Amino acid sequence: MGDYEAIVIGGGHAGIEAALALARLGSNCLLITQNPDTIGKMSCNPAIGGLAKGNLVREIDALGGQMGILADASALQLRMLNQSRGAAVQAPRAQSDKTLYAQLARKSLEEQANLSILMDTVVDLIPSRDGRRIEGVFTERGAAIGAKVVVLTTGTFMEAKLFIGQWSGTGGRLGEPAAIGLGSALRSRGFPLGRMKTGTPARIAASSIDFSRLDIQRGEKKPIFFSFLEKDYRRPSLPCHVLWTNETTHEVIRGGLDRSPLFSGQIVGKGPRYCPSIEDKVVRFPDRSRHQVFVEPEGEYTNEVYLNGLSSSLPEDVQLAFYRSLPGFEKARIVRPAYAVEYDYLEASALYASLESKLLGGLYVAGQTNGSSGYEEAAAQGLMAGINARRNLDGLEPVILGRDEAYIGVLIDDLVTLSPKEPYRMFTSRAERRLALRQDSADLRLTPLGISIGLVSEERREKFEERRNGIDEIRQLLSSRRIGNVDIQTMEALRPHLGESLELALRDPALGAIMDNSPSVRDFLSSLIPGAKEYPETWAQTALLEARYKGYLEKESRLAFRLDRSERLRIPPEFDYRAVPGLSKEAMEKLGAVKPLTLGQASRVTGVRKSDLALLYIVVSRQ
Repeated sequence: MGDYEAIVIGGGHAGIEAALALARLGSNCLLITQNPDTIGKMSCNPAIGGLAKGNLVREIDALGGQMGILADASALQLRMLNQSRGAAVQAPRAQSDKTLYAQLARKSLEEQANLSILMDTVVDLIPSRDGRRIEGVFTERGAAIGAKVVVLTTGTFMEAKLFIGQWSGTGGRLGEPAAIGLGSALRSRGFPLGRMKTGTPARIAASSIDFSRLDIQRGEKKPIFFSFLEKDYRRPSLPCHVLWTNETTHEVIRGGLDRSPLFSGQIVGKGPRYCPSIEDKVVRFPDRSRHQVFVEPEGEYTNEVYLNGLSSSLPEDVQLAFYRSLPGFEKARIVRPAYAVEYDYLEASALYASLESKLLGGLYVAGQTNGSSGYEEAAAQGLMAGINARRNLDGLEPVILGRDEAYIGVLIDDLVTLSPKEPYRMFTSRAERRLALRQDSADLRLTPLGISIGLVSEERREKFEERRNGIDEIRQLLSSRRIGNVDIQTMEALRPHLGESLELALRDPALGAIMDNSPSVRDFLSSLIPGAKEYPETWAQTALLEARYKGYLEKESRLAFRLDRSERLRIPPEFDYRAVPGLSKEAMEKLGAVKPLTLGQASRVTGVRKSDLALLYIVVSRQ
C-alpha cells in the first residue's frame, strides 16, 4: 500500500477535520474508513451547533476548519438560541440536510491535495521496536501501512454493539458493521479502554404525521452564519415542530421496561447524562407528566423526520405504540427504529492536552473515542489532533488552547484532566470566561493563531483583517462620540449620560434593553452615529457587545490573569509524584495517571486537595 506521513482512522466529524488539517499543512495523508459513502454521516440528530456547541463550530471555523462551511452550505433552518438571555449564552444552531452535509464533507476531502481515502478497517497499530512510537497500522485485509503519526477517530464503531429490545447485534450504526479487532488490540497493548452507550430516536415517515396538531417553529428571517466567510448559499428554510409526550406515552413506556436492554442489564456502558433516552427520563422523573419533543426534518428530499428527545432502545412494538400516543402521530409509520449503541472508548487521562497518547508517541486520539458526545465536540478535537500531529512531524511544540482562550480549550482540558466515565457534552457553564468566549468573537480570538499555524486561507485572512479593522473603527467611533442634548431628544434613555462617551453610556442596562429590542444592532448604532449603517450587522454587533460588557470582560481578564500564574507553572511529563514529601496517596495515584502538564491542570484533577497543590507548588517552583 505504500507509506504516508500521516494516517487518520475514521471518516466521521473528527476524522474529517483531522485529515483536512494534516493535508492542508502539507502532510501526505491517508484517511482509512470502513465505507467512503458514510463520510460525514450524521448518526443522530440532523443538526449542527446549539448552546456552547455553536461556539465550538465558530472556533473551528476561525482556526481554518471545515465544519462551519459545511453547516452553512447544508442548512435547512438557522436559529440563534437564547436571544432572550445574555450574549454569553447565545449560540447559532442549524437544522441540516444530513445527506447534503455528508456529500459536501466527502467532496471537501476528495478535492483536497495531499489527501487519499482508503476503504478498509484498521485492526491494530504498528509500534516501533522499542514500543515508544507508532509506525503505522494493520488493516482487516492484511495490509501494513506505515506512517509517522496516526490520528484515531473511531467514534461509536470500535467493538460496537446495537440494541433494540431483546435483540442485539454488532454494528456502529444500524445497518453498518462495527470496527472489530482494534479495541481488543489496544487493550492487549495496555491502553485503558471502557464502554459507553448512546442512542438515537426512530425516524418517522413525515407523510404519516398530522402536522396541523403540532406547534410550528420557524428559523430566523435575518441571515445567520457559522462560518466567518459569511457566504449565503440561498438555502431553503424548512420549519421544525414541537409537541409534548403525555401520560399515555409514559404508561406504554413503563409497560415495556421489562424488555428494555437498558434496565435488564444487557447494556453495561454509561449513557449520556444530559441526553437520556425517553425510558430513562420516564423512570428518573416519575413526577413529570410530559417531556418536550422536537420534530425535525432530515433533509430537503427525504420523507423522514427526526424526533429530538425520544431516543430509545425499547422493542419496536413498544416504540410504535408510544409514538402513536403522541398528538398527530396516531397513524405514524416507523422508517428506522430507535436503537442504542454500546462501544469502546479510550480513557482520555491516557492523553496529553495535545491529544497525543502518553503510551505511544505519534498516536493522537480524537472525538467520541475519547469519551465525548456530539459532532461539534468531535470536530473540535479532530482539528486540534490534526494540527498537533503535523507539528509533531515538524518538531514543533503542540498548540494547546487555554480555558480562557476557547471552548475548545475547556473541552480538551476537561477530557484529559477529568477523564469522564460518561459521554461528555459541552455546556456554557463549563467555561469560566464564557462572556469572553462568545460565539461572535471566535475569529478575533483564534484566527491570528490559525494564520500563524498556516491553516487560514488567503481569502479568509483578508476577510478577517477587513472585519477586525471595521470593528476597531466602530470602537473608535463609540469612544470618541460624546452624548449631547440632540442625542437626548432622539433617545430619552441617554439623559443620565450627558457628556459621557457613547462607549461608557452603553453599559447602562436601559440602553442595552433598547438595543436588544431594535430590529438590528446596526439600526440602533446608526440612530446614534450617522453613517454607521455602512458597517455589516455582525461587525456592529461585536463592537457594541464589547463596549456593553467591557467592565465584566475586564473583571474576567483579571481573574484569568490570576489563574494564569498556575497555568504557566509547567510540570515535566516524567515528574515523580512519589518523591513529593507529604503528598497524599490518592493525589500520587491520580496525578501519576493523568500526568498534568501544568499546576493549573493538576488543580482540576479530582481527588487532589489544596494541601497537595501547595506541596506540589513548592517542589515544582524549586525545579
